[in-house]
Amino acid sequence: MKLEKVTDSTKMAEKRWYDDACGTALAMELVGERWSLLIVRELMFGPRRFGELRAGLNGISANVLSQRLEGMEAAGILTRQRLPPPASVQVYALTLWGYQSETAIQELGRWAVRSPRHDPSLPLSAASLMMSFRTMIDRQRAAERQLLVGFRVGEEGFVARVDGEGIAIHRGDPAGARAIFTSDPSSMASVVYGGRPLEDAEAAGAIAIEGDRVVAADFVTLFPLPPKTGSA
Repeated sequence: MKLEKVTDSTKMAEKRWYDDACGTALAMELVGERWSLLIVRELMFGPRRFGELRAGLNGISANVLSQRLEGMEAAGILTRQRLPPPASVQVYALTLWGYQSETAIQELGRWAVRSPRHDPSLPLSAASLMMSFRTMIDRQRAAERQLLVGFRVGEEGFVARVDGEGIAIHRGDPAGARAIFTSDPSSMASVVYGGRPLEDAEAAGAIAIEGDRVVAADFVTLFPLPPKTGSA
């Protein structure tokens, strides 16, 4: 079995990678290690258990995840909490400062999807899909709409509100939304970003729609990808 080299992330808050006062250099020291920024992404919609985090990060080992969580806690990006009874389980949550990284993550995402190497057919988590909606929403189109859309993705539920401010998404019961999608993240992404017709995904059983089909069909058109640039 191939072993993955693990950095001692408990010293992450103290170590220096770059002899550079630039804020970008410090950002790389804080979240530049492999998986770190994706852990932040997974926590953007609220606290998660260790197993839930690992399930959302395809390919990460338990050892590496533990190392990254310890280092990011030491850096003040996230914190450990214990849910009250009857759950009484430990979860990880972003600090207020951790949540404030979303703007940077979105800008990186918008920049990166212009690469010819961007492949929307690769696996992604429910949080990644929702983050992509918050990142790629066409605000000019959204300004003309008032939509309340729900999602059932495995055991997770989300609610998205589209209006003149863009899109707001929170984790929660989608009951009451005007249109509700039931799908896995990759199938939903294949329609929104991959050009797959919604009717084709429905016919294949990859997506089910409850409620207003006009709202559902309108929603999936609000996230155009920018033109590609550079070379592969």
